[in-house]
Amino acid sequence: MPQTVEVRFKGTRRDFFVWPAADDPLRLKEGVIVEVDRGRDFGWVSAVGEVALKKCGDGCSGCDIGPKPATDPRPVIRRASQQDITTANELRRIEEDIRRKVIERVRSHNLTMKVSDAEWQWDRRKLSIFFTAEHRVDFRALVRDLAAQFRTRIDLRQIGVRDEAARLTGIGRCGREYCCSTWLPELSPVSLSLAKDQHLALNPSQISGGCGRLLCCLKYEHDFYVTTRKRFPKEGKDLLTERGKERVVAVDIFRERGVPPKRRPRAADRAAGRAPGGNRTRAGTPDGRCRSGGGGGPGSRDVSTSSDRRPVGRADPTPRSSERTPAGTRTAPGQETARLHPGGREQE
Repeated sequence: MPQTVEVRFKGTRRDFFVWPAADDPLRLKEGVIVEVDRGRDFGWVSAVGEVALKKCGDGCSGCDIGPKPATDPRPVIRRASQQDITTANELRRIEEDIRRKVIERVRSHNLTMKVSDAEWQWDRRKLSIFFTAEHRVDFRALVRDLAAQFRTRIDLRQIGVRDEAARLTGIGRCGREYCCSTWLPELSPVSLSLAKDQHLALNPSQISGGCGRLLCCLKYEHDFYVTTRKRFPKEGKDLLTERGKERVVAVDIFRERGVPPKRRPRAADRAAGRAPGGNRTRAGTPDGRCRSGGGGGPGSRDVSTSSDRRPVGRADPTPRSSERTPAGTRTAPGQETARLHPGGREQE
């Protein structure tokens, strides 16, 4: 039985082919020469066996998991030799120089387009140029100019910014390579409602990828959030609890808890460094742990902030009930009558 394999080319371009020699199967990451629309091309085997069948879908008589190929799989001509690999590497090396030459020709034609990448076909019968543009560009004169310069068939292809990021690849916010340039089979539409359903901050710098569009990973856990959220009451709904009637102001689906207003920390408490219950948090660290001492345990010392400390040599700014003005009235804040000795102590 012929072996179905997935072959990956430069960028995110990939296609499915058939290897006729079932007794000598192909292996992953093995170079092959395949038949394409206009000639032959070089690629690497990225999936074999059942995995390739599932990705191929109905076009290969497998499971309909991946998108169906536009045409029936073509045959793999042969395994790539060392000379074939050397030729492919040489073409990859000169493609950047070709891209710069194309940019110069674009400027000479005064076209508003950004040249992203260039790709040679292995047999040099076709040169693909990928570009991005905000509007439709008439590049017919440019194609004729490039065909005369490189003496080959020119395929000038306009792509979107997400496809450009997938071709050029990069490192995302997570510290790993872009999903669209590694394992993501196809780009799905991502809307702002996905971030709202997950209660994420709608900050463009936090939910946007290297392409400037919304992160593709916003869609990975969206179904979980939507399904789990149905088990809890909505925010603003009144519930009857053991404490009485309370209104839900927030829901934590991971801990499976609803937060009533009485237990929610107020902005004034957070600014003053107080816990929701009203007790002052430990000073020195954002999470309230004591900077010195036993780490905030039951027997540890509560460290007050600098604003609570009484300066040396100054009277207590809070008037005592026994302190009165000569007229017999109580002192107001800022009108203390305590006198100090030269040494800095308050006179008795």
